[in-house]
Amino acid sequence: MAITSKESILKVLNAYNPWWKTGTTNPTLTKTYKRFAYYDAMNKLDNTDIRRTVVLTGTRRVGKTTIQYQMIDELLKRGIPARKILFVSLDHPMLKLSAFDDVLECYHENIYADNDVYYFFDEIQYAQDWDRWLKTIYDMNPETKIVATGSASPALMKGSTESGAGRWSVISVPTLSFYEYCELIGVNKPDFDNKLKITSFLYMSRQEQTNTMLKLSDIQKHFNRYLQVGGFPELALSDNDVMAQQVMREDVVDKVLKRDLPSLYNIRNSTELERIFLYLCNVSSEVVSIDALAKELNGVSRPTVENYIRYLESANLIYQSWPVNMAGKKVLKAKPKIYIADAAIRNAVLMDDDMLTNPTEMGKIVETAVYKHLASFYYQKSTSVGYYRGGKKDKEIDVVVEYPNTNNLLVEVKYREEAPVPDDSAICELCSKASAAIIVTKRPDDYGIHNAPDGTKMIRIPAYAFLYLLGHAEKSGFNV
Repeated sequence: MAITSKESILKVLNAYNPWWKTGTTNPTLTKTYKRFAYYDAMNKLDNTDIRRTVVLTGTRRVGKTTIQYQMIDELLKRGIPARKILFVSLDHPMLKLSAFDDVLECYHENIYADNDVYYFFDEIQYAQDWDRWLKTIYDMNPETKIVATGSASPALMKGSTESGAGRWSVISVPTLSFYEYCELIGVNKPDFDNKLKITSFLYMSRQEQTNTMLKLSDIQKHFNRYLQVGGFPELALSDNDVMAQQVMREDVVDKVLKRDLPSLYNIRNSTELERIFLYLCNVSSEVVSIDALAKELNGVSRPTVENYIRYLESANLIYQSWPVNMAGKKVLKAKPKIYIADAAIRNAVLMDDDMLTNPTEMGKIVETAVYKHLASFYYQKSTSVGYYRGGKKDKEIDVVVEYPNTNNLLVEVKYREEAPVPDDSAICELCSKASAAIIVTKRPDDYGIHNAPDGTKMIRIPAYAFLYLLGHAEKSGFNV
């Protein structure tokens, strides 16, 4: 019998879709906690004014497939007939060898004949000509709705701008924010106003600021573990942090570097890709020179380095932060700062037991977390999140959120016991032209207002409070 016969495909589909027989999803697959991206995806799926295919993108183990199962569970609870819902993991070895139309024909011939279907395609980038098929299904079957996931976002974005223009929406699923992590593990929520946001500190009395920080005090003790393993839902719930980091290396990093990317981009030797990623883990939060990186890796050409950095970004393993212009100040020649997509990934790869007690390393880890949170917070908005380095002395502002129609948001990370901000620092010089300027500190008592030399008020706030309140604002639908 042929490996990819209709009979063998049907067996796989039956295994993936147990609700055809039971009418319900397996609780172990749907979990109880719902990510912010779940609500975003359901809103888009339910939108009757503008029909869109929903595409969820993010690295391995961030919960994309769980979101699909949660959506299926919600549809079943609404009374959608179970056989109208098809889930297909295109990462399955047999389905990788099957033609896309054979899989769909098998479903319609044996399970459900009509086209008013909810398709859930997992890891769709493994299907040959996936973008053409999504376009065809969208155009030919107006009653069909589709939710797809993929771990290679540029491939998905490219398809979106070509075949998918006006047809699908890409939703980024980042690793857990600190706020989501605290909700997932069951930390008691601080009792404060839902409208509270970080910039509220500018208008509070000292007593009000202190009361807010006291309400956040229980959150602080969870911060270091979040930085170590907290970005991935299943691992965050693990009782064994050492095992969680091992799983992160094997499932999140090794599979991407040794299997996913070589398969997607026809990389014959993954060793160079691994070397480049290890280098980037060591320099996360620093400005990276491609020429210097190629020289450091001895034998790796500049074009190869550039390509592999794009591939790592495509797999959602890194962010590239580019310099932005500030108030007409001269900007450093365009070189990116590169951040590992989650501080926990960096820690798992480097395996440095002393990392949490090393001030320099902790500074890198926290800046990585701050950038990741801001990039995730603003990904759907008309903004870019970069950094500033310029002027006569090449002074730097760690993170700049560049708004199109208003002043920028400035964030400087000073994660150290004493966190002075010199009067001639870039953030002091440019804060008067910003919508807000924030100094992220370490100590829980290092909060309040910092006055720049020109009298402009800047916010000082500990890292754990900054990240938690950013998630609170996201859930409440507010800006920073």
